[in-house]
Amino acid sequence: MQWFDYAAPRSVAEAVSLLDGRPDARILAGGTDLLVQIRSRRRTCGLVVDGKRIPELNELSFDPAAGLTLGAAVPCYRIYGDRAVRSAYPSLAEVAGLIGGTAIQGRASIGGNLCNSAPSADAVPLLIALGAQCRLAGPGGGRTVAVEQFCTAPGRNLLGAGELLVSLRIPAPAPGFAAHYLRFIPRNEMDIAVAGAGVSLRIQDGVIREARVALASVAPVPLFARAAGEALAGKTPGPEAFHQAAEAARAAASPITDMRGTVEYRRHLCAVLTRRALEAAAREVH
Repeated sequence: MQWFDYAAPRSVAEAVSLLDGRPDARILAGGTDLLVQIRSRRRTCGLVVDGKRIPELNELSFDPAAGLTLGAAVPCYRIYGDRAVRSAYPSLAEVAGLIGGTAIQGRASIGGNLCNSAPSADAVPLLIALGAQCRLAGPGGGRTVAVEQFCTAPGRNLLGAGELLVSLRIPAPAPGFAAHYLRFIPRNEMDIAVAGAGVSLRIQDGVIREARVALASVAPVPLFARAAGEALAGKTPGPEAFHQAAEAARAAASPITDMRGTVEYRRHLCAVLTRRALEAAAREVH
C-alpha cells in the first residue's frame, strides 16, 4: 500500500478546498474501488478525502413531486433497505443489491460506482434509463449534468479540478412508468457483466409515450442507446416494438473481444437483454 494523507471534511465547501490544487487527491465515497486501486498501484493518490461525514453526500430523501435525492456516499444497503426507494424505484433497489456481495454493499455507493466510471458499471445504465442528473460542486460553484454525459472514457469522467459529485437527482416516476436492469455474468453474482441493459418505459393509454435504453460493457463508457428508445415512441408495447428496439441497441453497441466474450457475442447479448428488460418493465407498469 502506498503512503497517502487522509482528511475527513464535514462540508462540501471544505472538501472542495481540500481537492482544489491537489491533482493527486481522490474522494472516498465507499472505498471499495479506490482502496483496491491504491493498494494495487493502479491509481496514484497522495490525499484521500473521505466524504462519509458530509451531510449532502449522505442524503437519501424522496419527495413524490420532486423525486429522489441520492447522496454520492449513500451505501447500497441503505438504498435497498429504504421503503420509499423500494416502492417508487424498485429497479434501483434491485441494482443496489447487485453491486458486489453483502459486505461490499455495506460500504459501496452508487455515486462511487458512477465516479469509478467503468464501462461495466451495473448502476449507470439504470441511472441513465431513470433520467438521473448529477449535482457537482467545485471551486467555480455548482453545476448539474445528465448521467449519460458524466463518463468520458474507461475510468474517466468529466469531474474537473477540485470538483466532486455531491448527489444524484432522479425524477419522480410518472404514472405508467417502469424501469428494469438485466445483465449477463458468466460465473457468479460478484462477477463483471459481459453485457447489461437498463431500460425505462412510460406507457399511457396502451401506447409507449417515452422510453430510454442504456447498455453496459459494450462501449468505452456506459452507453445511452438513444435510437433504441426513440424506436419505441408511439408504439404499442409488444414483441414487434421490443424487437425493433433490441436491434437498435445491437447496432448502437461498439464492444471489444476480450476474455469475457467476443464482439459478436456481446452484440447478441445487447439485443437479448434489451428485449427481456423491456418485457419485464412492461409487466411492471401499473
